[in-house]
Amino acid sequence: TLRTNAFVPGGPEALAFKLDSRAVPNLPPPVPYREIWVYSPRVEGIHLRGGPIARGGLRWSDRRDDFRTEVLGLVKAQKVKNTVIVPTGAKGGFYPKQLPAPTNRDAWLAEGTESYRTFIRALLSLTDNLAPDGSNIPPADVVCHDAPDPYLVVAADKGTATFSDTANAIAEAHGFWLGDAFASGGGNGYDHKAMAITARGAWISVQRHFREMGIDVQSDPIRVVGVGDMSGDVFGNGMLLSRSLRLVAAFDHRHFFLDPDPDAAIGFAERQRLFALPRSSWDDYDRAAISAGGGVFARSLKSIPLGPEVRTMLGVTAEALGPSELVAAILKMPTDLVWFGGIGTYVKATSESHAEVGDRGNDAHRIDGRELGARVVGEGANLGVTQAGRIEFASSRIGGGGRINTDFIDNSAGVDCSDNEVNIKIALGSEVQSGRLAPADRDTLLAEMTDDVAELVLTDNRLQTQALSIAERGGSAALPGHIRLIQALEASAAELDRGVEGLPGDDELAQRARAGGSLQRPELAVVMAYAKMAVYDALVVSPLCDDPLLVPDLYAAFPSAMQQRFAAAIDGHRLRRELIATKLTNEMVNRSGLTLPFELAEEFGVGLADVAGAFVAARELFGFRDLWSAIDAAPIAGTDQLDLHVEAITALRTQMADLLRAATGAAPSGTVARLQVSLDRLAAALDSLLRPEPRAQLDRYAARLAAIGAPAEIRSALVRIEALDGGVGVGLLAADLGSDEAATARAYTLLGEASGLDWAKGAAAALSPTDPWERLLQAGLVREFEQLRLDQVRRIVGSAGGDPAEAVTAWLAGNAPRLARIAGPVGRARSGGVVTTAMLAHLAAQARVVLA
Repeated sequence: TLRTNAFVPGGPEALAFKLDSRAVPNLPPPVPYREIWVYSPRVEGIHLRGGPIARGGLRWSDRRDDFRTEVLGLVKAQKVKNTVIVPTGAKGGFYPKQLPAPTNRDAWLAEGTESYRTFIRALLSLTDNLAPDGSNIPPADVVCHDAPDPYLVVAADKGTATFSDTANAIAEAHGFWLGDAFASGGGNGYDHKAMAITARGAWISVQRHFREMGIDVQSDPIRVVGVGDMSGDVFGNGMLLSRSLRLVAAFDHRHFFLDPDPDAAIGFAERQRLFALPRSSWDDYDRAAISAGGGVFARSLKSIPLGPEVRTMLGVTAEALGPSELVAAILKMPTDLVWFGGIGTYVKATSESHAEVGDRGNDAHRIDGRELGARVVGEGANLGVTQAGRIEFASSRIGGGGRINTDFIDNSAGVDCSDNEVNIKIALGSEVQSGRLAPADRDTLLAEMTDDVAELVLTDNRLQTQALSIAERGGSAALPGHIRLIQALEASAAELDRGVEGLPGDDELAQRARAGGSLQRPELAVVMAYAKMAVYDALVVSPLCDDPLLVPDLYAAFPSAMQQRFAAAIDGHRLRRELIATKLTNEMVNRSGLTLPFELAEEFGVGLADVAGAFVAARELFGFRDLWSAIDAAPIAGTDQLDLHVEAITALRTQMADLLRAATGAAPSGTVARLQVSLDRLAAALDSLLRPEPRAQLDRYAARLAAIGAPAEIRSALVRIEALDGGVGVGLLAADLGSDEAATARAYTLLGEASGLDWAKGAAAALSPTDPWERLLQAGLVREFEQLRLDQVRRIVGSAGGDPAEAVTAWLAGNAPRLARIAGPVGRARSGGVVTTAMLAHLAAQARVVLA
């Protein structure tokens, strides 16, 4: 026990204590590093922060099984949601033990709220505080053996708008340093339901799925099955995000809604009316707006009658079904979209038992993933589908495509919004305390920035779902790299546990590879989350976060109004490093792909922070931000857009590799300062520098991009980056030699063409390695062919002096026999048909000996 407190100030007696598995070895490992437990006559509660996830579940009373399972599932979801937010979050749950009957709603709500107050007071009674000067204030009457940790924020999953004011009032009475940044939402924060932020984030996933199927959900007719009702935040807001939706069936804990042939406009208007009606239910739906055979039926009925239209829609012959049978039939019916917006786990895997799911209330009607009839699943709610159920659905043909992410991808916008609010309030808090900003003006500014905050959040959703699609685009060819990444993440600080996260072992993945399979989208989502955790852990402690080139990344975490008016507050943010590390982590993994950072780290024997430094320098030197934005906005098919992003990743990898080869360990700002002018000069001189063969290669590349559908602007940018392959090495070499960049480039090109090293490098880069070891060998060959040429130019020019191109021309004329010992084997390899790794390795070894 690290911290104990036998009395919660201002509330009923309670025992609250904090645990750390590193200091309490007799606890069943692994326990999360920080747990706060609360026991009182009124409430039981637990709050989990950081550390590995408890693999055996939470230690709880047998009467709390469902609650325990839900909290553990939420902890797992939170851990991976945290990859886009700062600070990293937590999950807690409280169980009121003295609730009156739900029929007395006011008394029931009052007791539940007071139980929440008890829980929040207990958390604050064990939490450090900050003084105005930034020094730590330990909690009163508490013995602290662990390190100070004043960052505690809360955001109730159910009741963000109402419970936030309750929590903030307690925090302000407690004198907690965050003030009303303690609990996001509430009277002076962002109301998630009013913003529809969680539903909008999940809808981006739905749009991505359908766009890649050639369907526009904003205009094309989409048949939808839903879990929830229009009074709910996620379900209600979600079903108002497109006027073309045809909601054919839905259910919650009270009613069934069935509309076999809905009119989209009529249905939208009626859903809109119900959403605006306080405490509405499906029973309030206008029956005249429902198509023939449909209706609204109470879940309490023993049997629900089914008209012929509904039987046809469900694909059943029975004239009536029990409630559980009808739930299962709705989930199994062929449809375009299932939208989860309510509580409960309704889909598992065939291999899972209902007991393993841990949601006993839905055992009777839960189905298997292979039985789910929709083409697409949108997980606006948590835990609607088990991870194994997602994987089964994604790999099943019955699902008509099986398009699904995970809940932590689809509905991350809510927690993302909460943490954006916290970070904004932290920055503005210093302005209020100094008197530079009045509290009322701060509140006005928060309201004015609502749309900008929503856009920050939704951008994360767009880029994460796109990154998953790019990773999925690699198919079976990408599986060896994904296997190697999983192995690396198991050994990293991220501590990926395949058993906990539902990822197969190496043997099963090897079998999948032999069968031409790949990781399914829900599996890729988990890998992506842990990849981001590993990158973040490396960056947040790295000097890279202090580089001036990363100031825009810090500012990108805030709305433009704050960037313009409160730049100093952003610069001095208490979480400056964490914000920079998070923003850079997300951009690098989203834009460069899941495996690229780890592959380059392995290829060059450097750390992830070094790779991130190369990423920062490359995006600045070659204009990748503008390129990414252009591809994102291009009016082309979804699959064509993904192909262009894959091309951009290939171009980015080449330039990052050159930067790591030539400038490992250098600060990105220093590298950019050394190279920017040189690269600009080389780009301006490309027409005169390009020899016939590379020019023809670039023409073929441009034609391939045009076939994909790339607009002229994007083609031009990608061809320019491709044409500057080798420009990093040439630019740095010119600077070292004190020579003109164009002359150095001509020398580099002359030697590469005469010796065949240029062709050999290109051939090595074009290889398709089948496993990580071949990939490492391939990368080594590309690196060696490049370095052989640069080193030889350096020796020739350093010895002869003068114009580099003239010096190399003279050397070539005087060393024809020696040069033939390289060019001859290269010529035979070029005319020999199939190029192999062994062939190129021999050529590299021979060239190394000849040029030594």
